[in-house]
Amino acid sequence: MLLILTLLTLTLPGASDAGSSAVTPDMPAAPPSPPVRAVDASQLPFTSDSIKQVVRSHQPEIQDCYEKMLAARQQKLQGRLMTHFVITPTGTVSDAKVEKHGTTLKDKDLQACVVGVLAKLRFPKPPDGKDHPVDYPFNLQAVD
Repeated sequence: MLLILTLLTLTLPGASDAGSSAVTPDMPAAPPSPPVRAVDASQLPFTSDSIKQVVRSHQPEIQDCYEKMLAARQQKLQGRLMTHFVITPTGTVSDAKVEKHGTTLKDKDLQACVVGVLAKLRFPKPPDGKDHPVDYPFNLQAVD
């Protein structure tokens, strides 16, 4: 079974300044491209594009979480996971979670798996040395 993981585009308000910011969904992305190779976050600037690039480089791990959930349920399910995490001043992730509001895939194992992936991500260090909250939606669907 071929699976598609659709990520939504993100914007980083005030990315040009060093003020606080939150990444929020903007509009649906085009169909997913082939898996992206792991990126060296230390070589990237701190922008909404680099945040998307880091998350997309771990898309196969998110997809694996989804495939495990599908295999356990033995039925096709699709839906949305609204995630939230904080990029710390060191570029690590804290407070990774799946938000109840905006989430339609209620499988606890899927959610725990995705949170585990997010918690291990490493991002470019924010130049202002502050925490940066990120809201990142994943639209997951199975395709024959």
